[in-house]
Amino acid sequence: MTDARLLTRALADPPSTASFGPADWTPLIAMARAEQLLGSLAHRLDGLAQSDKVAELLAAARASADHARRTALWEAEMARRALADIDARVILLKGTAYVAAGLSAGIGRSIGDLDILVPRASLDAVERALIGRGGWEWVKEDDYDDAYYRRWMHELPPLIHKERDRMIDVHHTILPPTARPTPDADALIADSEALDPSEPRGLRVLSPPDMICHAACHMLADGDLAGGLRNLWDIDRLLRDFGEREGFWDDLAARAERHQLTKPVARALRLAEALYGTPVDGDVAGRGRAGDALYIRRLLARDGWGRETRKGLRQAFYIRSHWLRMPPAMLARHLWTKWRKG
Repeated sequence: MTDARLLTRALADPPSTASFGPADWTPLIAMARAEQLLGSLAHRLDGLAQSDKVAELLAAARASADHARRTALWEAEMARRALADIDARVILLKGTAYVAAGLSAGIGRSIGDLDILVPRASLDAVERALIGRGGWEWVKEDDYDDAYYRRWMHELPPLIHKERDRMIDVHHTILPPTARPTPDADALIADSEALDPSEPRGLRVLSPPDMICHAACHMLADGDLAGGLRNLWDIDRLLRDFGEREGFWDDLAARAERHQLTKPVARALRLAEALYGTPVDGDVAGRGRAGDALYIRRLLARDGWGRETRKGLRQAFYIRSHWLRMPPAMLARHLWTKWRKG
């Protein structure tokens, strides 16, 4: 194979690797590492026959992913302690949410920053608590970048812990205010679920349909599809966890419409079905979208050494990502300012 379909097939159908030789394992591992899916792949292949060298490498990847899981949970706990006196719901997002909630999307997942969602009205109090009591400090020292984040972004400027060297992103919604869709942040927060129902002031996660909406918009409405195979794997795992629940698909359709994310959610479902064999509801996913082929080509743009390919297509999606984030005049001013600042 000349693209990352080798990786998507191995994730979707682990026994398909039974006949692999060195010429298959080398590109598979290179692609998985490049897409930050090596831990997920290693857990999927656990218990299957491999050569000693491959088995050793995959065991190391599982150990590394398990360490990342513990670190992520500890960072979440540190944030909880720092924000314990804040009268606001604190909602975990992305990878940390998946591992904290015990979802299959968290198994082996690569986890970087801690992402949380809080009400916009609580941003100042949350920021003061994280810096004053928690030990975090600002990463962005440039006045323009700081002002840009606070006025135009869906999150505070990133913070990093001065001792643990771990970053936290504090969101007040899930897309920039300048983006075309406008998700209902109040609804996301109101319908979030407590990790521990006996602790009403404890950490929370998004509801199942909102979790899918967030994953879809993060992948398709707020970026250039870099890391898209990992995001799509999250969606596959989440749908397999939630898809059999009574009323889930109707709820997902309703929430996607409420958040103005019907099209990104539908496309994400179709892409997951195409690349991972994800079981989806046809009414929610829709059918026959010719444009999906371009997204699939972009998602699979890796060679046998894990390097990115299809440079023109990647550049087109990069331009698209900026176009989605802000109107043309604002984008031009922003890029001009950044260029002048070097």
